Amino acid sequence: MSKLYSHRSWIGIVACTAILALLPILNLAFPEGHALHVSSYAIALIGKFMCYALAALALDLVWGYTGILSLGHGVFFALGGYAHGMYLMRAIGHDGVYQSDLPDFMVFLDWKTYPWYWSMTDNYWYCLALVVLVPGVLAFVFGFFAFRSRIKGVYFSIITQAMTFAFMLLFFRNNTGFGGNNGFTDFKRILGYSVSAPSTRAVLYLITLAFLLGALALCRWIVGSKLGRVLQAVRDSESRLMFIGYNPLGFKLFVWTLSAVLCGIAGALYVPQVGIINPSEMSPGNSIEMVVWAAVGGRGTLIGPILGAFTVNGLKSWFTGAFPDLWLFALGAIFILVTLAMPDGLLGLARRIKGLKQSKETP
Repeated sequence: MSKLYSHRSWIGIVACTAILALLPILNLAFPEGHALHVSSYAIALIGKFMCYALAALALDLVWGYTGILSLGHGVFFALGGYAHGMYLMRAIGHDGVYQSDLPDFMVFLDWKTYPWYWSMTDNYWYCLALVVLVPGVLAFVFGFFAFRSRIKGVYFSIITQAMTFAFMLLFFRNNTGFGGNNGFTDFKRILGYSVSAPSTRAVLYLITLAFLLGALALCRWIVGSKLGRVLQAVRDSESRLMFIGYNPLGFKLFVWTLSAVLCGIAGALYVPQVGIINPSEMSPGNSIEMVVWAAVGGRGTLIGPILGAFTVNGLKSWFTGAFPDLWLFALGAIFILVTLAMPDGLLGLARRIKGLKQSKETP
């Protein structure tokens, strides 16, 4: 960890933060066509990447440091998005196609009133509480029974994948009250401000950046503390940890729940910037992509998953435009390449190159 957070590393983090924070200012300060103007498309795209980076960081906390490989973090991401999306749908008001108090999809399905679980979702702060509580409670309950039963390794990965698949099928149903296949979209306002306004997008972007930095600082503090050393002991040898008197259940449950909450926050920040949330976000493939982000950047490093999320999604944006039918093959090739040639990811490759240079310079 010291190598990753050296003086030079901190300078790089500060520089990257300053550049990212400057982009929405350039978007607002200069008109289109100006050499310094940053397009609204770029702001939305980078904002989305930062949401993905926050999700990858959350996954790295449980996989890279605790050794718990989750293939179901997509469900926490989507639940946070749906919790925020419920408020955004209520905020549309009479501006929908049917000009009703109910969302258009409910009117189309001949719903007369909101179901009970939509109660109070017109209150923004209540929905923000749901963003934290819904994925957090689900993770706590799921983790409690799984960890108490000492399910781990590939078996835990499989049941997390089954969990997200089950939720995806549930949310695809029209009678669940979450928009079915189409999900939530066509948002108009957030706290009275137009979601599509450049100033609103800039604020959402900067809030996302602030949460990403705050989550990085929190995770860095955790892994550098005694708690972090216990988590790494769980990863390296859980049986030895139990032998010396520690009960891993509480530690694993804490980090698993925290990771789910961070993932839910990432989903909540994602929805107003992208403008849609639907059950496809819960697909097992999306959860596997999160694993790829962490692996490409370098799991167990915190910075690595953030770098991996930006790198892989940047390649995805280019690839799906140039070769839309080949992206999944490219993603598989990237994962195989990283597994075989770069097991420590991009950060590990950078350290290896640096070590080679230093060995050559040493007489």
